Amino acid sequence: MSENIVELSDSNFDSVVKGSEKLIVDCWAPWCGPCRMLAPTFEALAKEYKGKVTFAKLDTDQSPGTAVSLGISGIPTLIFFRKGEQVERITGVRPRADIESTMKKHF
Repeated sequence: MSENIVELSDSNFDSVVKGSEKLIVDCWAPWCGPCRMLAPTFEALAKEYKGKVTFAKLDTDQSPGTAVSLGISGIPTLIFFRKGEQVERITGVRPRADIESTMKKHF
């Protein structure tokens, strides 16, 4: 995983969400083809927006409790948080422009 991306788990999810002003969580799994397709875009955004937005990944297989509590029914799912509150989510592989548009709308 990239140095610009926080790895989330059931144990640290709440503290990272509460401690982040602007956060995007990528809910994914290693076996998920679309998740692997989205990964380079997510990593590039994390590098470009370093220090402005926190980027994090949650492996839904390794953290099923958090995945269930978030109501994840399909992956990849990007969840946008502002000051600890979920403001939007998008499911599926989306172009970089769509993700940046959602970021600009909320951040």
